[in-house]
Parts: sequence; structure tokens; C-alpha cells
Amino acid sequence: MNLNSLMIGSEDPKPLVAYYTKLFGEPMGSEGVYTWWQVGTGGFTVAEHDQVKGKNASPGRVIWNIETADVKGDFDKLKAAGATVVQEPYNPGGTDEMWVATFSDPDDNYFQLVSPM
Repeated sequence: MNLNSLMIGSEDPKPLVAYYTKLFGEPMGSEGVYTWWQVGTGGFTVAEHDQVKGKNASPGRVIWNIETADVKGDFDKLKAAGATVVQEPYNPGGTDEMWVATFSDPDDNYFQLVSPM
């Protein structure tokens, strides 16, 4: 098996599409209610979903990660592009080998930059 993508469902995907376009550039594609981006070898889709209402009440329940060798540098790029910062880069466990930075989208879904594992 190979996990290669995720979908972010929203009652109103337009603000999410605008937000992620600011951060990751023009989407790879869009069809109907689906808009998707490629990030490295994986990707994510934003779509309208009839079972999602309002903002995420538990944003820490599911957090998707983007692996990068330069968490601090990519953090600065995303922040400059308008990303909403939840947690600036930190090293859990006090080791310089692992860095994490957390962001939130307009529906309060969390995503992170993480060092390679």
C-alpha cells in the first residue's frame, strides 16, 4: 500500500482554495468541487463535503505533515505567503535532528512542516 494523498472536506471550500493557492501556488487541477495540489510525491485535495459544517472543532485530531529538510526556511516562506501560524519551529524532545512547525487553514485544520524521519 502507499498513502499518496488526502482530502480536506469543507462546507465552503473557496476560502481554503484561496489560502492553499497563496501557500503552494496554482493547483495542479480543479474539477467541479475538487481542487488539488501536488507537494513532493504526495498531494492533497480540497472539496465541498455535505457532512462537514463550519470550522474544525478539534483541529489537533488529524494533522497532515509536509516533510522538509529546512523546516525553519520553509516556515519563513509559508509565513511570508500568509500562512496562519499555530506553533513556530520547535524541536520536540530537545534534539536538533527533529523540527516541527504547525499551521492552521481557514477551517482550523492543522498541518505541519516536519524534519525527515
